[in-house]
Amino acid sequence: MNGSILILTLFSCLCSVLCVNNVTPIVLWHGMGDSCCFSFSLGALQKKLNESLPGAHIVSLRIGGNIIEDVENGYLMHPDRQIEEACSIIKADSQLSNGFNAIGFSQGGQFLRGLVQRCPMAKVKNLISLGGQHQGVYGLPNCGSLSHPSCDYLRRLLNHAAYFHWVQKKLVQATYWHDPLNEDEYKNYSSFLADINNERSINTDYIKNLQNLENFVLVKFENDTMVQPVETEWFGFYKPGQSVKIETLKESALFVEDRLGLQRMDNQAKLHFLGVPGNHLRFEWKWFDENIIQPFLK
Repeated sequence: MNGSILILTLFSCLCSVLCVNNVTPIVLWHGMGDSCCFSFSLGALQKKLNESLPGAHIVSLRIGGNIIEDVENGYLMHPDRQIEEACSIIKADSQLSNGFNAIGFSQGGQFLRGLVQRCPMAKVKNLISLGGQHQGVYGLPNCGSLSHPSCDYLRRLLNHAAYFHWVQKKLVQATYWHDPLNEDEYKNYSSFLADINNERSINTDYIKNLQNLENFVLVKFENDTMVQPVETEWFGFYKPGQSVKIETLKESALFVEDRLGLQRMDNQAKLHFLGVPGNHLRFEWKWFDENIIQPFLK
């Protein structure tokens, strides 16, 4: 009798270990002005994820030696260097070697996509972009109506400097500034976004690596006042040559020419477009659980 109890106990313990090991790890990448570990942002979200996915190995990427450097690097370290550092962090973590799910917040969304495209040892299964700016931005946070003359004037002023070499080198947000009024200048001088979007030439490795995703989930915040245009969160953007009319991903040259393989991914039902009411990165946990955790993380 005691032997049977012992066997059952050992079997139960073994099942518990296997269950924990079967939870796919998760990598998080924060957005501008945030850090890996603030208790009111990604720290709180990581705690909720641990409650929903007991035993999951969760890595919230810290770019730099401490939290302060992590915040600063979100503004001042070129995305190329950030992605190289993130790749090194992932390579050094044996618990990520068999694959993981990745969640990017705001600019962390396009940085994680860059990681997928450039770092093949980062075996991402499901890439989830929350408010990422995949076609860049052409506007100012909380500036109000896009048609307001002062907003357009200010963003035109920014555009004069955004493609200067030293600005591209020193200011992260300039690397995904996308001027629809001068597409050639954007393609020639954008030092990050134009590259990962295969705007200048086709990097077949970028396409191949992106195809390895099981799912690419794009979440748009429908009342977003931080990101302009908000359609960039679904790979949409202004039609070239003006800054009023929007074209969707499927209307864009990026999709029609299949420069990233997104058309193939769409045909394979790997692309998912989710909308959530609210401002930038504002969502209810119930929504997150039903639309992200249940279908893509469990």
